[in-house]
Amino acid sequence: MSYTGPGFDPPQPRRSRRGPLTVALAALVPGALLGWAVYAAVGGSGGDEVSAGVSASASGTPTAGSSPSAGADDTKSPSAPAGSGALKGKVVVIDPGHNPGNFRHTADINRQVDIGTNRKECDTTGTATNDGYAEAEFTLDVAHRMRTLLERQGATVKLTQDADRPFGPCVDERARIGNEAKADAVVSIHADGSGTGNRGFHVILPGAVHSGAADTRAIVEPSGDLGERIAGDFVRVTGSAPSNYIGDGTGLVTREDLGGLNLSTVPKVFIECGNMRDSKDAALLTSGAWRQKAAQGISDGIVGFLRG
Repeated sequence: MSYTGPGFDPPQPRRSRRGPLTVALAALVPGALLGWAVYAAVGGSGGDEVSAGVSASASGTPTAGSSPSAGADDTKSPSAPAGSGALKGKVVVIDPGHNPGNFRHTADINRQVDIGTNRKECDTTGTATNDGYAEAEFTLDVAHRMRTLLERQGATVKLTQDADRPFGPCVDERARIGNEAKADAVVSIHADGSGTGNRGFHVILPGAVHSGAADTRAIVEPSGDLGERIAGDFVRVTGSAPSNYIGDGTGLVTREDLGGLNLSTVPKVFIECGNMRDSKDAALLTSGAWRQKAAQGISDGIVGFLRG
Protein backbone atom coordinates (compact mmCIF):
# COMPACT_ATOMS: atom_id res chain seq x y z
CA MET A 1 0.00 0.00 0.00
CA SER A 2 1.48 3.32 -1.00
CA TYR A 3 0.74 6.29 1.24
CA THR A 4 0.79 8.62 -1.73
CA GLY A 5 -1.70 6.60 -3.74
CA PRO A 6 -5.35 7.60 -4.02
CA GLY A 7 -7.17 8.00 -0.76
CA PHE A 8 -4.24 7.89 1.64
CA ASP A 9 -3.10 10.86 3.70
CA PRO A 10 0.44 11.06 5.09
CA PRO A 11 0.66 8.83 8.18
CA GLN A 12 0.78 10.33 11.64
CA PRO A 13 3.25 9.22 14.32
CA ARG A 14 1.87 6.75 16.83
CA ARG A 15 0.74 8.22 20.10
CA SER A 16 2.67 6.04 22.48
CA ARG A 17 0.68 4.22 25.17
CA ARG A 18 3.18 1.71 26.45
CA GLY A 19 6.59 3.15 25.67
CA PRO A 20 9.12 2.10 23.02
CA LEU A 21 8.58 -1.13 21.13
CA THR A 22 11.86 -2.46 22.43
CA VAL A 23 10.27 -2.64 25.87
CA ALA A 24 7.06 -4.14 24.53
CA LEU A 25 8.91 -6.77 22.57
CA ALA A 26 11.04 -7.81 25.48
CA ALA A 27 7.97 -8.17 27.65
CA LEU A 28 5.72 -9.85 25.11
CA VAL A 29 8.00 -12.06 23.08
CA PRO A 30 11.23 -13.44 24.55
CA GLY A 31 13.85 -13.71 21.84
CA ALA A 32 12.34 -11.02 19.62
CA LEU A 33 15.26 -8.66 20.06
CA LEU A 34 17.66 -11.51 19.37
CA GLY A 35 15.93 -12.07 16.04
CA TRP A 36 16.25 -8.36 15.30
CA ALA A 37 19.96 -8.51 16.12
CA VAL A 38 20.45 -11.45 13.77
CA TYR A 39 18.68 -9.51 11.03
CA ALA A 40 21.02 -6.56 11.48
CA ALA A 41 24.07 -8.82 11.54
CA VAL A 42 23.26 -10.27 8.13
CA GLY A 43 22.63 -6.92 6.47
CA GLY A 44 19.39 -5.52 7.81
CA SER A 45 17.89 -2.09 7.35
CA GLY A 46 21.06 0.03 7.51
CA GLY A 47 21.35 3.54 6.16
CA ASP A 48 20.23 6.81 7.63
CA GLU A 49 16.69 7.10 8.91
CA VAL A 50 14.54 9.32 6.70
CA SER A 51 11.33 11.21 7.27
CA ALA A 52 7.87 9.71 6.87
CA GLY A 53 7.30 11.57 3.60
CA VAL A 54 6.83 8.41 1.59
CA SER A 55 7.38 8.43 -2.15
CA ALA A 56 5.09 7.25 -4.93
CA SER A 57 3.97 3.68 -5.50
CA ALA A 58 4.92 1.40 -8.37
CA SER A 59 5.42 3.25 -11.63
CA GLY A 60 3.85 0.51 -13.68
CA THR A 61 0.47 -1.13 -13.34
CA PRO A 62 0.69 -4.34 -11.31
CA THR A 63 -0.08 -7.36 -13.43
CA ALA A 64 -2.42 -9.91 -11.95
CA GLY A 65 -0.85 -13.32 -11.66
CA SER A 66 2.75 -12.09 -11.95
CA SER A 67 4.50 -14.13 -9.31
CA PRO A 68 8.21 -14.60 -8.60
CA SER A 69 9.64 -18.06 -9.08
CA ALA A 70 10.59 -18.86 -5.51
CA GLY A 71 10.30 -22.63 -5.67
CA ALA A 72 7.77 -24.89 -4.04
CA ASP A 73 7.43 -22.63 -1.00
CA ASP A 74 5.71 -20.08 -3.24
CA THR A 75 2.65 -22.31 -3.69
CA LYS A 76 -0.43 -21.02 -1.92
CA SER A 77 -1.17 -23.12 1.13
CA PRO A 78 -4.50 -24.99 0.96
CA SER A 79 -7.10 -24.40 3.60
CA ALA A 80 -6.95 -26.86 6.47
CA PRO A 81 -10.09 -28.09 8.26
CA ALA A 82 -10.72 -26.34 11.56
CA GLY A 83 -9.68 -28.54 14.45
CA SER A 84 -10.23 -28.51 18.18
CA GLY A 85 -7.14 -26.50 19.06
CA ALA A 86 -6.61 -23.55 21.36
CA LEU A 87 -8.54 -21.21 19.07
CA LYS A 88 -11.68 -23.29 18.74
CA GLY A 89 -14.67 -20.93 18.74
CA LYS A 90 -12.57 -17.92 17.73
CA VAL A 91 -13.19 -16.08 14.47
CA VAL A 92 -10.32 -14.44 12.61
CA VAL A 93 -10.84 -12.30 9.52
CA ILE A 94 -7.85 -11.84 7.23
CA ASP A 95 -8.07 -8.89 4.88
CA PRO A 96 -5.68 -9.31 1.89
CA GLY A 97 -5.04 -5.76 0.77
CA HIS A 98 -6.28 -4.76 -2.71
CA ASN A 99 -7.39 -7.26 -5.35
CA PRO A 100 -5.45 -8.61 -8.35
CA GLY A 101 -8.25 -7.37 -10.62
CA ASN A 102 -8.44 -3.81 -9.30
CA PHE A 103 -6.32 -2.38 -12.12
CA ARG A 104 -8.95 -3.50 -14.64
CA HIS A 105 -11.69 -1.58 -12.78
CA THR A 106 -10.27 1.85 -12.09
CA ALA A 107 -13.62 3.63 -12.33
CA ASP A 108 -15.10 1.29 -9.74
CA ILE A 109 -12.25 1.52 -7.25
CA ASN A 110 -11.95 5.30 -7.64
CA ARG A 111 -15.54 5.95 -6.59
CA GLN A 112 -15.94 7.64 -3.22
CA VAL A 113 -17.18 5.78 -0.13
CA ASP A 114 -17.97 7.00 3.37
CA ILE A 115 -15.23 6.23 5.93
CA GLY A 116 -16.93 8.02 8.81
CA THR A 117 -14.65 11.04 9.00
CA ASN A 118 -14.95 11.90 5.30
CA ARG A 119 -15.16 10.20 1.90
CA LYS A 120 -12.34 8.42 0.11
CA GLU A 121 -11.70 6.11 -2.81
CA CYS A 122 -13.17 2.61 -2.66
CA ASP A 123 -9.72 1.02 -2.99
CA THR A 124 -6.43 1.30 -4.88
CA THR A 125 -4.46 -1.04 -7.12
CA GLY A 126 -1.71 -1.30 -4.52
CA THR A 127 1.97 -1.20 -5.35
CA ALA A 128 4.45 -3.69 -6.86
CA THR A 129 8.13 -4.55 -6.90
CA ASN A 130 10.33 -3.15 -9.65
CA ASP A 131 10.05 -6.56 -11.33
CA GLY A 132 6.25 -6.42 -11.33
CA TYR A 133 5.30 -8.65 -8.40
CA ALA A 134 2.01 -7.08 -7.32
CA GLU A 135 1.13 -6.27 -3.74
CA ALA A 136 -2.27 -7.88 -4.32
CA GLU A 137 -0.56 -11.19 -5.17
CA PHE A 138 1.67 -10.91 -2.10
CA THR A 139 -1.21 -10.22 0.27
CA LEU A 140 -3.25 -13.16 -0.99
CA ASP A 141 -0.32 -15.54 -0.67
CA VAL A 142 0.37 -14.51 2.92
CA ALA A 143 -3.35 -14.67 3.72
CA HIS A 144 -3.59 -18.25 2.44
CA ARG A 145 -0.60 -19.30 4.53
CA MET A 146 -2.08 -17.61 7.61
CA ARG A 147 -5.42 -19.31 7.07
CA THR A 148 -3.77 -22.72 7.12
CA LEU A 149 -1.81 -21.94 10.28
CA LEU A 150 -4.78 -20.49 12.15
CA GLU A 151 -7.22 -23.21 11.14
CA ARG A 152 -4.77 -25.78 12.47
CA GLN A 153 -5.14 -23.97 15.80
CA GLY A 154 -8.91 -24.44 15.59
CA ALA A 155 -9.90 -20.93 14.49
CA THR A 156 -12.64 -20.15 12.02
CA VAL A 157 -10.93 -18.04 9.37
CA LYS A 158 -12.60 -15.80 6.80
CA LEU A 159 -10.98 -13.78 4.02
CA THR A 160 -12.46 -10.49 2.85
CA GLN A 161 -11.57 -11.50 -0.72
CA ASP A 162 -9.83 -14.42 -2.39
CA ALA A 163 -9.50 -13.13 -5.96
CA ASP A 164 -13.06 -14.42 -6.24
CA ARG A 165 -14.55 -11.11 -7.36
CA PRO A 166 -13.61 -8.72 -10.18
CA PHE A 167 -12.41 -5.94 -7.87
CA GLY A 168 -12.52 -4.77 -4.27
CA PRO A 169 -14.15 -5.03 -1.84
CA CYS A 170 -14.18 -1.35 -1.01
CA VAL A 171 -12.66 -0.28 2.28
CA ASP A 172 -16.06 0.20 3.94
CA GLU A 173 -17.14 -3.31 2.95
CA ARG A 174 -13.84 -4.76 4.18
CA ALA A 175 -14.61 -3.33 7.62
CA ARG A 176 -18.20 -4.53 7.44
CA ILE A 177 -17.12 -8.12 6.69
CA GLY A 178 -15.14 -8.25 9.94
CA ASN A 179 -17.94 -6.60 11.89
CA GLU A 180 -20.64 -8.92 10.59
CA ALA A 181 -18.47 -11.95 11.29
CA LYS A 182 -18.15 -10.71 14.90
CA ALA A 183 -14.47 -11.38 14.47
CA ASP A 184 -12.27 -11.71 17.52
CA ALA A 185 -9.42 -10.24 15.49
CA VAL A 186 -8.99 -8.76 12.01
CA VAL A 187 -5.66 -8.20 10.30
CA SER A 188 -5.27 -6.39 6.99
CA ILE A 189 -2.19 -7.53 5.05
CA HIS A 190 -0.21 -5.04 2.96
CA ALA A 191 3.24 -4.18 1.62
CA ASP A 192 4.37 -0.59 1.24
CA GLY A 193 5.41 1.38 -1.85
CA SER A 194 7.99 3.73 -0.38
CA GLY A 195 11.35 4.92 -1.69
CA THR A 196 14.60 3.01 -2.11
CA GLY A 197 16.44 2.66 1.18
CA ASN A 198 13.24 2.73 3.20
CA ARG A 199 13.05 -0.68 4.81
CA GLY A 200 11.24 -2.72 7.41
CA PHE A 201 7.71 -3.44 8.56
CA HIS A 202 5.20 -1.42 10.53
CA VAL A 203 1.85 -2.16 12.12
CA ILE A 204 -0.91 0.44 11.82
CA LEU A 205 -3.24 0.86 14.81
CA PRO A 206 -6.59 2.65 14.86
CA GLY A 207 -6.72 6.05 16.51
CA ALA A 208 -9.66 7.16 18.62
CA VAL A 209 -12.20 8.32 16.04
CA HIS A 210 -15.79 9.35 16.79
CA SER A 211 -17.31 10.97 13.74
CA GLY A 212 -20.22 10.10 11.50
CA ALA A 213 -20.39 6.33 11.05
CA ALA A 214 -17.00 5.85 12.71
CA ASP A 215 -16.52 5.10 16.39
CA THR A 216 -13.31 3.28 17.23
CA ARG A 217 -13.14 4.18 20.92
CA ALA A 218 -14.01 0.67 22.10
CA ILE A 219 -11.42 -1.05 19.90
CA VAL A 220 -8.40 1.22 20.35
CA GLU A 221 -7.01 -0.61 23.39
CA PRO A 222 -7.52 -4.21 22.21
CA SER A 223 -6.28 -3.30 18.74
CA GLY A 224 -3.14 -1.84 20.33
CA ASP A 225 -2.58 -5.10 22.17
CA LEU A 226 -3.11 -7.10 18.97
CA GLY A 227 -0.73 -4.85 17.04
CA GLU A 228 2.03 -4.99 19.63
CA ARG A 229 1.87 -8.78 19.78
CA ILE A 230 2.01 -9.06 16.00
CA ALA A 231 4.96 -6.67 15.84
CA GLY A 232 6.86 -8.64 18.46
CA ASP A 233 6.26 -12.00 16.83
CA PHE A 234 6.99 -10.62 13.37
CA VAL A 235 10.44 -9.57 14.54
CA ARG A 236 11.02 -12.88 16.29
CA VAL A 237 10.01 -15.11 13.39
CA THR A 238 11.17 -13.15 10.34
CA GLY A 239 14.16 -11.35 11.81
CA SER A 240 12.97 -8.18 10.08
CA ALA A 241 13.49 -4.84 11.77
CA PRO A 242 10.79 -2.22 12.33
CA SER A 243 10.55 0.47 9.67
CA ASN A 244 13.44 2.92 9.39
CA TYR A 245 11.21 5.60 7.83
CA ILE A 246 8.02 5.68 9.90
CA GLY A 247 7.10 4.93 13.50
CA ASP A 248 10.27 6.28 15.12
CA GLY A 249 11.77 2.80 15.24
CA THR A 250 8.84 1.31 17.16
CA GLY A 251 7.21 -0.47 14.21
CA LEU A 252 3.87 0.94 15.40
CA VAL A 253 1.91 3.81 13.84
CA THR A 254 -1.50 5.20 14.77
CA ARG A 255 -3.75 6.52 12.01
CA GLU A 256 -7.21 8.05 11.86
CA ASP A 257 -7.62 8.30 8.07
CA LEU A 258 -8.10 4.67 7.03
CA GLY A 259 -11.68 3.55 6.44
CA GLY A 260 -10.84 -0.08 7.10
CA LEU A 261 -9.91 0.87 10.67
CA ASN A 262 -12.32 3.75 11.25
CA LEU A 263 -15.38 1.65 10.45
CA SER A 264 -14.30 -1.43 12.37
CA THR A 265 -16.19 -2.37 15.54
CA VAL A 266 -13.88 -5.29 16.32
CA PRO A 267 -10.12 -5.34 17.11
CA LYS A 268 -8.26 -4.66 13.88
CA VAL A 269 -4.82 -3.64 12.64
CA PHE A 270 -2.96 -3.31 9.36
CA ILE A 271 0.55 -4.62 8.78
CA GLU A 272 2.87 -3.32 6.08
CA CYS A 273 5.24 -6.29 5.82
CA GLY A 274 8.01 -4.43 4.02
CA ASN A 275 8.74 -1.99 1.20
CA MET A 276 8.25 -3.47 -2.27
CA ARG A 277 10.18 -0.63 -3.89
CA ASP A 278 13.42 -1.32 -2.04
CA SER A 279 15.47 -4.11 -3.64
CA LYS A 280 16.52 -5.68 -0.32
CA ASP A 281 13.00 -5.76 1.07
CA ALA A 282 11.67 -6.91 -2.31
CA ALA A 283 14.03 -9.89 -2.20
CA LEU A 284 12.33 -10.95 1.02
CA LEU A 285 8.77 -10.24 -0.11
CA THR A 286 9.25 -12.29 -3.29
CA SER A 287 10.60 -15.30 -1.38
CA GLY A 288 8.05 -18.00 -0.62
CA ALA A 289 10.12 -19.14 2.36
CA TRP A 290 10.12 -15.61 3.81
CA ARG A 291 6.39 -15.20 3.19
CA GLN A 292 5.85 -18.37 5.22
CA LYS A 293 7.79 -16.77 8.07
CA ALA A 294 5.74 -13.58 7.72
CA ALA A 295 2.53 -15.60 7.90
CA GLN A 296 3.83 -17.46 10.94
CA GLY A 297 4.86 -14.27 12.73
CA ILE A 298 1.52 -12.56 12.14
CA SER A 299 -0.41 -15.70 13.07
CA ASP A 300 1.60 -16.14 16.27
CA GLY A 301 0.73 -12.59 17.26
CA ILE A 302 -2.97 -13.28 16.66
CA VAL A 303 -2.78 -16.50 18.68
CA GLY A 304 -1.09 -14.71 21.58
CA PHE A 305 -3.73 -11.98 21.50
CA LEU A 306 -6.66 -14.41 21.42
CA ARG A 307 -5.26 -16.61 24.17
CA GLY A 308 -4.64 -13.57 26.39
